Amino acid sequence: MKKILPYILLILLPLNVKGQFLPSHSTGSRHSGLGSGEIFNPFQKDTTKSEDLIVPEDIHQWHIDELMGDVLNVEPDTMPHAFQNWHMTEGMTGEYNFLGNMGTPRQSRIFFNRPSSTEFDMFQPYDYFITKPGELFFTDTKSPYTNLSYHESGDKVTGDDRVRAYFATNAGKHFGVGFLFDYLYGRGQYDNQSTAFMNFSLFSYYRSDKYNYHMLASRYHIKAAENGGITNDEYITNPENTDGNGSNFGSDDIPVNFNKTWNRNEAYTAYFTHHYNFGFYKKVAKDISNENIAGEVNKFMQERSRKELPATAADSLSVKEFADSIMSLPQRSYNDEEYENRFIQVARITHTADFLSNRHEFKMYEQPKDYFADTYMRYDSLDRTDQWSIKNTFALSLREGFSKWAIADVTAYISHKYSNYKLPDTIPGTTLETRKSYSEHTVMAGGIIQSTRNDNFKYKLRGETAVSGDDLGAFLLEGNSELRIKLLKQNIKIEANAFIKNNRPSFYYRHFHSEHYWWDNDDLEKEFRSHIEGSLSIDRWKTKIKLGFENIKNYTYIANISTPHNDGFLNKLTVAQESDNIQIMSASLSQKFKLGILHFDTELTYQTTSKKEVLPLPKLNAYANLYIKFKIAKVLHTELGADAYYFTAYDAPEYSAPLGQFVQQNQQDKVEIGNYPVVNLYANFLLKKTRFYVKYYHANEGMGNMNYFLAPHQPLTPATLWLGLSWNFYN
Repeated sequence: MKKILPYILLILLPLNVKGQFLPSHSTGSRHSGLGSGEIFNPFQKDTTKSEDLIVPEDIHQWHIDELMGDVLNVEPDTMPHAFQNWHMTEGMTGEYNFLGNMGTPRQSRIFFNRPSSTEFDMFQPYDYFITKPGELFFTDTKSPYTNLSYHESGDKVTGDDRVRAYFATNAGKHFGVGFLFDYLYGRGQYDNQSTAFMNFSLFSYYRSDKYNYHMLASRYHIKAAENGGITNDEYITNPENTDGNGSNFGSDDIPVNFNKTWNRNEAYTAYFTHHYNFGFYKKVAKDISNENIAGEVNKFMQERSRKELPATAADSLSVKEFADSIMSLPQRSYNDEEYENRFIQVARITHTADFLSNRHEFKMYEQPKDYFADTYMRYDSLDRTDQWSIKNTFALSLREGFSKWAIADVTAYISHKYSNYKLPDTIPGTTLETRKSYSEHTVMAGGIIQSTRNDNFKYKLRGETAVSGDDLGAFLLEGNSELRIKLLKQNIKIEANAFIKNNRPSFYYRHFHSEHYWWDNDDLEKEFRSHIEGSLSIDRWKTKIKLGFENIKNYTYIANISTPHNDGFLNKLTVAQESDNIQIMSASLSQKFKLGILHFDTELTYQTTSKKEVLPLPKLNAYANLYIKFKIAKVLHTELGADAYYFTAYDAPEYSAPLGQFVQQNQQDKVEIGNYPVVNLYANFLLKKTRFYVKYYHANEGMGNMNYFLAPHQPLTPATLWLGLSWNFYN
């Protein structure tokens, strides 16, 4: 890792050049969302007076709705609080089970937070490293913006590193472009558990009154060594009972099930959404409000810097005086000069294209003895699957607010998706191998009704059904709403969401061919799910309460049907469906307390499941963060504290390396994990544009019952010191 850092910095250095100036733009803009400005020409600048240049540092970021490309404004991705947890594979609040090492596959213990199954299931356990189009931070910036972050722990033998670079810049008032580079290297403290990931993504956008587009293209490389778990859990829970000379052995001395075994995933993705707005321009009163003041002051400072006013002139027209003049504007009455032409949208046509190309390869160079029940192909077989798909969506919308009768956005859309899969196969009657290709296509038709103009009440209703193709009969109905009210002088937000889904299980539940697992399930029933959830938030009390319920018919999962052999079992997996209904109920509480500089944040989630042998969940999942927050010398923002996560014991799903998925445990040989808190000590700092931290991870190692497993037979990393740094550049 340290060898590649100079090359990364060398690539980024040319980006730190003086860029364009764009005035402030409001996140609540009803038209383009961008301000007007001009391109800065460096050849017109007197370089001998560069110290007078004021570099603007405002950025505006947003996500997009992947289906329709709508802009969803978000807070900039520069928040310092809890930065010490950003790199954690177990998540910001430790809610994920994983294999112990940074970068290993993970699965949320909170069922309602699990993503729906995807068309390429092998990538789902790595969701924290995959940046979907709807999760990328698109950025509008007044000057080129760069963020570099680096996290490291341990030494060159067992340590972990992650480096991330994000760059964004504007070229004019409508167009922006940038890239994301992410590299993760986890050497692992247990044998044969290293990870090496890389992502390079390019993105761009264009936003104007009439035409808008967003584009993201990504390349992923994910390679992970697989050890199949340790051979005996007592190496962790009771080391004195093992052959390791008491407890005098390191984590890398513990024997594991697999050697020289790898999973490799490759992906290319390309996403493009654009739309054209039909409408008219209308004279409306200029939106002069307090949120524009900072932008106007910055604009004034830039103008003063460009004109290179002498000190006396700057003193006579101070920034404070200018700001005071802006502050007085909202009290003025509007006249003809204080109106502007604003574009009013009437209708929109949208097109979205989404292309995916994925490859998964499992390679076992050293076969374990008496481990697998079946072998379907020769030892030197290519255990690989390939998948690619392309989806096009076309939509027509009538826009909310263009007349008094247009009280909501109304959208109709149709989409077509074509997918191709390749699996290894054998020629009947021979031992010769070939590759079998599968093709599927589906046409979906749907509609959306939503209203977002009223800040106190927003809602969205969506429905779609398959009208042709292999998924005929599948449908989705979903809705969500947000209501803000004032009750007993408290600002209260009430949110609700619900859905009904009837979907065919993903391709890899229906077909999978590999060296040790093989199934073709054309007779699987569609999985029917109904869900309802609501939450209540009280801003002043920092309280959020959430309740949810879900019923699943024909729940589809990977069943473990391992067969007894000698003193153990031979591993065997298959696909199963639970014909009975499964009910899941969840209740969660998020509460933040503050007393002076002392802070205490908690998140508690209680869950029940009616079929714990099929869908196991911990009854209680908890996170707590106790810290003090203060400034040193009035400039160094400091957080000193300890956080911990805990969950009650349960028969958690185990990880299958050949399949690359979490699966049901062997019901004849189950083990419980949980009932063990993981405690971390940290110091988190912010100095101007730089965030950095020191963290002692798993500080309570060696205490309590020693049952520190976050997946069956996969122990958590021992106590480790982490260091991290994030630096923002605006130039």
